[in-house]
Amino acid sequence: MTAEPGPRSRRTLLGMPQVHGTASPVVADPAFDALRPPDPDLLDDCVHCGFCLTTCPTYQLWGEEMDSPRGRIDLIRSATEGAPLTAATVGHLDACLGCMACVTSCPSGVRYDRLLEQTRAQVERRVTRPRRDRALRALIFALFPYPARLRLLRGPLRAAQRSGVLGLLRRTGLVGRVSPGLEVMQSLAPPLGPRVTVPPRTPAQGPRRAVVGMLTGCVQREFFGEVNAATVRVLAAEGCEVVAPATQGCCGALSVHTGREEEGRSFARRLVDTFDEAGVEVVVINSAGCGSTMKEYAELLADDPDYAVRARAFAERVRDLAELLVELGPVAPRHPLTTTTTTTTTTTLAYHDACHLRHAQGVVGAPRELLGGIPGVDLVEIPDGEICCGSAGVYNILQPEPATELGDRKAASILRTGAGLVVTANPGCLMQISRALERAGHPVPFVHTAVVLDASIRGVPLPGASSGPRGEGTDR
Repeated sequence: MTAEPGPRSRRTLLGMPQVHGTASPVVADPAFDALRPPDPDLLDDCVHCGFCLTTCPTYQLWGEEMDSPRGRIDLIRSATEGAPLTAATVGHLDACLGCMACVTSCPSGVRYDRLLEQTRAQVERRVTRPRRDRALRALIFALFPYPARLRLLRGPLRAAQRSGVLGLLRRTGLVGRVSPGLEVMQSLAPPLGPRVTVPPRTPAQGPRRAVVGMLTGCVQREFFGEVNAATVRVLAAEGCEVVAPATQGCCGALSVHTGREEEGRSFARRLVDTFDEAGVEVVVINSAGCGSTMKEYAELLADDPDYAVRARAFAERVRDLAELLVELGPVAPRHPLTTTTTTTTTTTLAYHDACHLRHAQGVVGAPRELLGGIPGVDLVEIPDGEICCGSAGVYNILQPEPATELGDRKAASILRTGAGLVVTANPGCLMQISRALERAGHPVPFVHTAVVLDASIRGVPLPGASSGPRGEGTDR
């Protein structure tokens, strides 16, 4: 099926490029330099069959060929053959969420993910963006990959939330008039309680079955600390000794996905060093976007003589939380789910697939197996579940209009399930969909997979599940 283009997104599309400024980016001619340009062999894999069209979010929004995977591949091919990177071309490439739904739906095995990353790295080097867009991107990447900087925001943000200043500012619409991207940033911020941290080392409960390292993340560490704490408790209950090095930094996912290739490679090297020194058997991830990038470190650092071999060995040790738990097999008993206001033993639960878990990592059955193993859980599927929610890293900040429309569509699909609880494995999805459910006027409790498993294993009420989705991951 092909959806009718949304009116707001259609106007944004036709006003190319989709950036927060009136000027167009400076055209790059020739389009690409000699540093890792898009691979011609990967381009030739596309046979233009059209199987990608029904799963591509932007094609579903607008019905525009150049905003489909095969259309963007044509644009990339033209650039490799000598066409310049025009404002329109950059706009079509920027409009892609990088959700990789096309990768799983492609019968020819086209590595669109690699093509997009290679092309975006060229765009970031070759194209000068409008001033306002450059400023927004500079703010994002000076902040989000640095947990210590995010930590500095917690106090002022929490005070603004509790005093009502943030809500008042939101209602004035002032921030949105300055920058739609900044308005999205303030609207997505989850309610903050006391900061929750995890210890550098947590012993296994009972016989030790594995020694695992854990990525604590950046936004996850500072804004969803309870998710990390729940993850450690679940792993320990399943017989894992958990090592969470205090010196770890960003994995580089946001940088890599937006074309800041060298920055992403630098983050990756430091993370490889950190976990090599920790001496762990496995590195477990509870954030889908981080996991997909870390599993691709071998490709990211393939031409680095000092890290190529180490990066490959590292990537082979990376596991998503659900993936690892299924590999180990559960040993901790499960209890029915309850909330702080109910004692029901039956829960209708909808699981939302984070794109970088389902499409990039291919982890689909494991979280469903774990959630379905909880007594009293009735697991239901979300209609059009393969379509992105619009979060896509920082896409919802850089492209707020289509991201909002996709979030609203996802919220409508979730509400059609009648589920009393929604679960996902990615902090970006949590923030994006929670906000969309609020806009729809039907907030549904929305929590991370680790939080559900932790509550079931310990036999305690789900934290935050009695008061709406945006309280997840915080202490009150």
